[in-house]
Amino acid sequence: MHVIATAGHVDHGKSTLVLALTGMDPDRFAEEKARGLTIDLGFAWTTLPSGRGVAFVDVPGHVRFIRNMLAGVGAVDACLFVVAATEVWKPQSEEHLRILELLGITHGVIALTKVGLVDEEWRELAALEIADRVAGTFLEHAAVIPVDAPTGTGLDDLRAALDQLAAATPTSPDLDRPRLWVDRSFAAKGSGTVVTGTLTGGTISVDDELSVVTAAKGGKGTPVRVRGLQSHQLPRQSVGPGHRIAVNLTGVHHGDVRRGDALVRARQWAPTTTFDATLHVLEALDHEVSRRGAYLLYAGSGEYPVRVRVIGGGDGIITPGRDGLIRCHLPVALPLLPGDRYVLRESGRSETVGGGEVLDVAPVLPASKARPNRSVDRVIAERGWIDAAVLEQVTGERRAAVVGRWVVSPAALAEAQQGVVDAVGAAGPLGLDLATLDTRQRAALVTLADKVVVHNGRVWAATPPGQPGHAGPGGPGTAGGPAGAAGPTADPMAAQLSEHPWLAAVRAARWAPPTTDGVDRQLVRELVRRGLVIERDGVHFAAEAVDDAAVVVARLLAQAPDGVTVADVRTALGITRKHVLPLLAQLDATGVTRRRGDLRIAGPRLPQES
Repeated sequence: MHVIATAGHVDHGKSTLVLALTGMDPDRFAEEKARGLTIDLGFAWTTLPSGRGVAFVDVPGHVRFIRNMLAGVGAVDACLFVVAATEVWKPQSEEHLRILELLGITHGVIALTKVGLVDEEWRELAALEIADRVAGTFLEHAAVIPVDAPTGTGLDDLRAALDQLAAATPTSPDLDRPRLWVDRSFAAKGSGTVVTGTLTGGTISVDDELSVVTAAKGGKGTPVRVRGLQSHQLPRQSVGPGHRIAVNLTGVHHGDVRRGDALVRARQWAPTTTFDATLHVLEALDHEVSRRGAYLLYAGSGEYPVRVRVIGGGDGIITPGRDGLIRCHLPVALPLLPGDRYVLRESGRSETVGGGEVLDVAPVLPASKARPNRSVDRVIAERGWIDAAVLEQVTGERRAAVVGRWVVSPAALAEAQQGVVDAVGAAGPLGLDLATLDTRQRAALVTLADKVVVHNGRVWAATPPGQPGHAGPGGPGTAGGPAGAAGPTADPMAAQLSEHPWLAAVRAARWAPPTTDGVDRQLVRELVRRGLVIERDGVHFAAEAVDDAAVVVARLLAQAPDGVTVADVRTALGITRKHVLPLLAQLDATGVTRRRGDLRIAGPRLPQES
């Protein structure tokens, strides 16, 4: 299932086209039908000739309803861009196109509507103007389909083009981290509260215990239970990402849920009021962007006032057509993640300023010193110690705890270890009382099995000065002072995991690993947690395979230092795009490579060619 948003200028026939394709009128309100003007979001769906299902989010084209348009395009897979042959390119055509680009949409089809009202020569001129307007954008190579909805002209061609679009558009991945940005909330007779939206990130099932993160409660969330699910008016027991769904909830009144709220698993998210992000300022803007201005931020399905500060040095401005970094301060807490897209508008001028990608949802450095990026290692390094569960909440990525429940940077761990060693060395013959160590120092103690011994709540150096071989009361290896007592205990699960047939198959398959179908999900998570398997975009690689791929890419870059393409790497590894794309994404994320346009160049962690 794919969700496709309409886009285009007012009165260019978006709703009429959706009605012709689906048989459903997306205009829900009497005022819309009376005025022939879409005011709010509309929804419809159909089955394409191939059997693929698509859902349409029909958005308003009028500039006065741009906030409603933005609420509908935040979680879609592709767009149906509508341009009327009678008027061709208009102001909202341009603004909608730029908004779609800012939100990271990369697939679309163009419908040239109302062709029955113009002659053949005008139709050709319209097509040429569209080609000129979309040059250099994601729609540059999109199919342009002439249609006339009232007569049915071109509708079959458009359905075929939508079929091809759906086939080429990636499906929403299941990351076991569902999030539903609410675009409608209402009371259904006999059912109670119902919310609708486009589901991303994971699966929702009946009886799931979730949380509604609402602006009214400062991001704390209201516990709810899923009473029922529907997708395209059919009851479902469970629905995966990439679907339009209606969720019947218990535990919250429909009046307390608004557009822009989010339905999530509470433990997986840390709603934030401050985040760092990239900002691309539109080239057509006639002024620079600075902290001065009345800005509105559009993320998910909501609109929020926001204070903006340009970070990363310089003179505190970003000029039109340029990219920069900003820190955003919101009045409400939102469940955001690195990689989320947003749009920035200025309310005073009523114009779209730009947009970008969220990089850090919990910045700890002052804006003057922050240099945000998507690196999880940067997050760890800036904090030193971070709870593994919190790290997953703020980055969306799982990392195995290094010590206790924490993921620790090497520098921070070394500092804590040295602090323990110094304290033990200064404690004298009676040893150091464990109670004098803080929680992190106790965790670091576990890593010092070769330097200290623990007995009856006290710690000694493994070989105190003047006492060769001494390991506490009773001597080394005795009940009085067991050497290495602070070390990790045996892990009986490790051998079972290392010998599991699925792990063996993943290792044997190298860069084209098998799927997790039929494999216990908890087992897969454990293998990922321990670093034996690396998961990226739903594909699971053996850690050794990723390292080997890094070596292959290093050899390619040695021959082509200006960069290699996806096709180059795919050929070298002998795999398909299905596997090479997530593999390259992992190398990008770990600093082995960096993406520059369509090329991969050497990153700071690229291995030395052997």
